[in-house]
Amino acid sequence: MSRHRISEDREKQSVEISDEDNDGSLPQSYVVMRFDKNIPDATLEWIVDKIHTLRTNGGGELLVLKQPYKESEGVVLHISASTIKFLEAAEEMEIMKCDKNGVRREFTVSSLEDFLPDGMHVDDFLTTAEKQKIIKHELENIRALPEEGCIPGYPQYTLYEGQSILHVCLVEHLIKAIYPLHDVESLKKLGKRWYATLFDPQPLEEIRLYFGEAIALYFAFLGFYTAALVFPTFLGFLQLFVSHETVPFFCVFNVVWVTVLLELWRRRSNELAFQWGTIGMTSLDEPRGNFHGRMGKDAVTGRIQPQYPRWKTTAKLYFVSIPIVIACMLFASVFMLALFWVEDYMKDLGTPLAEQLMNLPSIIYSILVFIINVKYKTLATYLTNWENHRTASQFDRHRVIKLIMFEFVNTFMSLFYIAFVKQDLEILKTQLATMLIVQQAINNIQEVLIPLFIKKYTQRTQQNISVSKEVEDKCENINSREILKHIPEIRSDDTRIAEAEKEDLMDVYEETYDDYLEMYIQFGYVVLFSSVYPLAAFWAVVNNFVEIRSDAFKLCKFNRRPFSKKVKDIGAWQKAFEVVGGLSILTNCGLMFISFHQRKDAYFFDQLQWLVMFVALEHCLLGIRYLLHIAIQDKPEWVRVALAKKYHASKQALKNEQLLKNRGILARKFKTVSSRPFKS
Repeated sequence: MSRHRISEDREKQSVEISDEDNDGSLPQSYVVMRFDKNIPDATLEWIVDKIHTLRTNGGGELLVLKQPYKESEGVVLHISASTIKFLEAAEEMEIMKCDKNGVRREFTVSSLEDFLPDGMHVDDFLTTAEKQKIIKHELENIRALPEEGCIPGYPQYTLYEGQSILHVCLVEHLIKAIYPLHDVESLKKLGKRWYATLFDPQPLEEIRLYFGEAIALYFAFLGFYTAALVFPTFLGFLQLFVSHETVPFFCVFNVVWVTVLLELWRRRSNELAFQWGTIGMTSLDEPRGNFHGRMGKDAVTGRIQPQYPRWKTTAKLYFVSIPIVIACMLFASVFMLALFWVEDYMKDLGTPLAEQLMNLPSIIYSILVFIINVKYKTLATYLTNWENHRTASQFDRHRVIKLIMFEFVNTFMSLFYIAFVKQDLEILKTQLATMLIVQQAINNIQEVLIPLFIKKYTQRTQQNISVSKEVEDKCENINSREILKHIPEIRSDDTRIAEAEKEDLMDVYEETYDDYLEMYIQFGYVVLFSSVYPLAAFWAVVNNFVEIRSDAFKLCKFNRRPFSKKVKDIGAWQKAFEVVGGLSILTNCGLMFISFHQRKDAYFFDQLQWLVMFVALEHCLLGIRYLLHIAIQDKPEWVRVALAKKYHASKQALKNEQLLKNRGILARKFKTVSSRPFKS
């Protein structure tokens, strides 16, 4: 399939759509884009032109359809692409597909026949999620040309060469929403095998095909972690019926369990990444849509892409972002300690008024922490955007690190204060039980029951106003805004219009950050203070059993479909869990020291001897953790062998290619020599 033929086919796209429209059929809708109601016609025409214009002219080469115009909703477009465009973009994005031999490798148009199974039409080769990801990729890579100094109709919104048009329009709210459409039938089938079952294993491959690797990996981690919690749950119940002298044994077990859990998960993560074709992701991958810089030729790929000096990103990170994050953490710590001091002071006063107001600082702290977390999340996102990281994985990693550091202070600092300053283990135990039972139950109610109630109420309200809305829509269609006449219009009775309107009202899924954060906080409760509250693991298992189903139900029923996202691991969360695992050694040894020191029979050893014993135990546990880290390989043996075979095969292919070139050169050279006349 030649480039010239591809260009000819692209130039016929608008004519082909018009022909399809005449017989009542239009391309399938994959992505919906809703504009601001007050957007000027000139701006709208310019954006739409950028979307469907050829790439050589700075466009996205996509197909555009429009819904019947309604003044109450604004302009709504449906984005699609031709089969040729999908295949070419799949090769450019290095999408991994299984060939006929079952080997997952990068797709190329030239070897399409090697990938296409017998009996499959080429239109069905790419999944819906892959097509939606391709459209998003093409939209994000529509960039401003040198002569485009501002957005038409908005001279105040300046543009620089190479800036992502989609990003600017979203930031300035010219585009109100952009989202991929659900595949209703596929979603129903997935739900029956996922949240509708109690004890069946999760269909990870189906989850990946529909929602992408990032979400599939989160549910894989949640299932793996929940299964691993069975062991500390059993020992936690056992610890309730044995003497306190066995506490060191359980502490050693917890250290071994945490280390083995995280190391085995790393192996499992690499295994899934290999099966899904993401294990080879590097910092040289495609730049994210919001990455900006001067347009230039990439030194590695040779493509024209935004170029930004790495040292500038590093300087922004170390000299601006990190000091700001540390300052925020210090402020949160001092603020929390101040409220605790006020609470202790009021408790010491002992007056009736002081007793009534004693819980006021904790209430104020809880409210302010919620507000501060929301504001800090915005700040962390802004700083990470400003640092201008090249790839999406780099951006996510640095953003998550900023958020984790602040959340750790807000979540666990109060428990550290109770444990090691107040040294009140009974209050600590009560606080842990409250967090693990009450708070997790409230979270599940907020995530599922409240959205379910809102959805039912919204559906009932929409049914009540449907008659009047139909009359209004007819009036709007009569007096509709005369714009985008050259764009084919979807018929008003087309089912995708109703589906798009329904999904537009759904909540936006904010990636996997909040889900991982919930598990991270729970993990901290379980491992940091396990020697004080042995039943922590049991309540975590109960919650996670519900959490898997509730998260899946929420994702399938209440949220817009997120764009598929490719990842090779859980990113910064792996390190975050490992840090908590290492810190758990110090906290549990410290809690054992306090526990034994407060006992009546503690006089057998003085305080210094107790301290030496627990420091020695802590060092032994750190040594055990390090040995386990070395002993357990990051990748299973079969994955290492498969990667080695893949490397060897690619090396041999290069050798064979070079050998053919050398033979051609030698053949031409000796043919020339042999054709010379023989001299006697």
